[in-house]
Amino acid sequence: MKIKVCGITKRDDLETLVELGADYAGFIFYNKSPRFAGNKLDGRTVREAGKNIGKVGVFVNADKQQVLQTVKDYGLDAVQLHGDESIAFCQEMRLTVPVIKVFPVDTNGFQNAAPYLPHSDYFLFDTASKEYGGTGKQFNWELLNNYNLDKPFFLSGGIGPDDVEAIQRWRHKSLFALDVNSRFEISPGIKDMEKVATFLKAIKKELVK
Repeated sequence: MKIKVCGITKRDDLETLVELGADYAGFIFYNKSPRFAGNKLDGRTVREAGKNIGKVGVFVNADKQQVLQTVKDYGLDAVQLHGDESIAFCQEMRLTVPVIKVFPVDTNGFQNAAPYLPHSDYFLFDTASKEYGGTGKQFNWELLNNYNLDKPFFLSGGIGPDDVEAIQRWRHKSLFALDVNSRFEISPGIKDMEKVATFLKAIKKELVK
């Protein structure tokens, strides 16, 4: 199982993630987010980070040219589309960079995901909210038990340091990666890297049982 730590805004945190062996680092390019990376990290810093960590840019209803320019400037390996992006937009983005399309999960499940199957590399399921972006709250993972689409997914939404055993018990066959963020922070955009390190170690330990 892969681990993505999202909301990175500091060079030191990025360098530590590389040292810890995290699989992905997420950078939010939505200027209404308190974790907006665009004015805190320059492209060169991200481009020159370790080659063994995937750099994911998070966008919300962004303009095509903005996304493509950011991909180039920051050397992004994938884009995470967290808004109301159309199928056509995802299709076009995928010509340049892998696409992670986000879907909020509520009591109606994930019914909007199926049409995006041919035009996304991964899905990401997050807690439903009236606002764009994370809530720091978990949804009921059992709502994904009936997920049988042929697309691996990231699990997001309020995953915290104490959730390792719960994740191991639930483990959906299509679960590709965990996406963690606010529950591992000192303040928005500032990670508690000791918590991140402990979590990564615990997850890896659980997976070899």
